[in-house]
Amino acid sequence: METKKTGTTTVGIKVKEGVVLAADTQASLDHMVETLNIKKIVPITDRIAITTAGSVGDVQALARMLEAEARYYQFTWHKPMSTRAMANLLSNILNENKFFPYLVQIIIGGYVDEPTLANLDPLGGLVFDDYTATGSGSPFAIAVLEDGYREDMSIEEARELAVRAVRTAGKRDVYTGHRKVQVVVITKDGMKEEFVEFKE
Repeated sequence: METKKTGTTTVGIKVKEGVVLAADTQASLDHMVETLNIKKIVPITDRIAITTAGSVGDVQALARMLEAEARYYQFTWHKPMSTRAMANLLSNILNENKFFPYLVQIIIGGYVDEPTLANLDPLGGLVFDDYTATGSGSPFAIAVLEDGYREDMSIEEARELAVRAVRTAGKRDVYTGHRKVQVVVITKDGMKEEFVEFKE
């Protein structure tokens, strides 16, 4: 019998002050909760991070690739790669491998020259947006984001909305955890990570 990790909810929100990424921390193995403490938001640089939904090994390989490319870009051009440039690079990598695709859905967010948020599908489809969600719980999360998002919201309001979207998804999607939410906030001052825990 083949077993696999499956299910998650990740969200991203872009506002004037920066970008918020949030994800549940539960990993499931078929119908069993394998762990409640997995990190699904991976920093690529000190200003850019990606969320992970799909094959863990594929995401880890892509993260290593992006980190190497970002270092090379910094070394060559003496400035950091922008989030938009990294999103386009990732789109090209995914599209080049579409016949043997990376089984991933990725949100990339960062603040290098400006707040930037993008969603990528396994074949390299790239959409820049103000808010987005991926994973098995995304239909529930996107409804919360759609209802609560405002262009003029503060970074703290965006953080609270992101946490609420992931937690709501976790209450309806059996593969999404709702007891702990990983949150990464990226502003012009840098990146900050925290874990928000809820009691049953």
